[in-house]
Amino acid sequence: MAANTHNEKKLVVIPTYNEKENAALIIAAVMDLPGDFHVLIVDDGSPDGTATIVKGLIAEQYTGRLFIEERSGKLGLGTAYIHGFKWALSKGYDYIFEMDADFSHNPKDLTRLFEACHDGGADLSVGSRYVKGGKLENWPADRIFLSKGASLYTRLITWMPVRDSTAGFVCYTRRVLETLPLDKIRFIGYAFQIEMKYRSWKAGFKIKEVPITFTDRVLGASKMSKGIIKEAVLGVWKMKFFV
Repeated sequence: MAANTHNEKKLVVIPTYNEKENAALIIAAVMDLPGDFHVLIVDDGSPDGTATIVKGLIAEQYTGRLFIEERSGKLGLGTAYIHGFKWALSKGYDYIFEMDADFSHNPKDLTRLFEACHDGGADLSVGSRYVKGGKLENWPADRIFLSKGASLYTRLITWMPVRDSTAGFVCYTRRVLETLPLDKIRFIGYAFQIEMKYRSWKAGFKIKEVPITFTDRVLGASKMSKGIIKEAVLGVWKMKFFV
C-alpha cells in the first residue's frame, strides 16, 4: 500500500538545541515526503535562533503542518520527547515518531517505520543499526564500540529482544503512548530510549526493528556526554528491578 494513500495523522517530534544549520533542511526533507507528515519542533531555548527559523517557516510555508513548542533552558532529550508525545496525543495524532534534527536519521525512512506499524502489525517500530541490513556511517571506532556494547549490555540484563535499544528513530502507535505512564518515565538521555522500549515490551506491545543506515552528523555539535553514558549504564539495572 502506498504511503500517501493513508489518512492517519502522523507527527514527527524533533527536539532541538542549537540546530540552526539543520532545522530548515530537516523540516523540508520531512515535508517533501508522501503521506502528509506533520512536524513538531520542541526547542529548549536554543540561543542560536533555531526557534526563530522554525517560526518563520510556520508563517511562510508550513502553516497547519509545522508546529513549535518552546521550553526555557536545556531540559533534556527525554523530557522533550515526553512533552511532544503529550502534545501529539492531545491533538489526535495516530502515529508519533521520534527523530534527530541532524540527519543522522534519513527522513525517507519515516515511511518504512510507518509501514512497519500500519501494514506490518507492529505497535512500535525502531530504526535499527544492528539488525541485518542496518549500517553505521562516519562513526569513529570508539563510538561504534560504545553503542554496540550498550545494546548488548541492555539485552543481557533486561532480556528485551531489541538489538538497537538506544535507537532514537522510532514510530509509536497512539495506543502505546496512551498506555505507557509517561509521567513516570525517569530517564532523560540515552536511557530514556531504552526505558521507552523496555516499558513497551513489558506492556506486551509488539516491537519491530527496521534496518536503517545511521550517519554521523555533518553540521552542528553532538550532544553526547559522559553523564548521558553513565545514566544509561546504571539505568538499565534500575529498569530491571523497578519498572
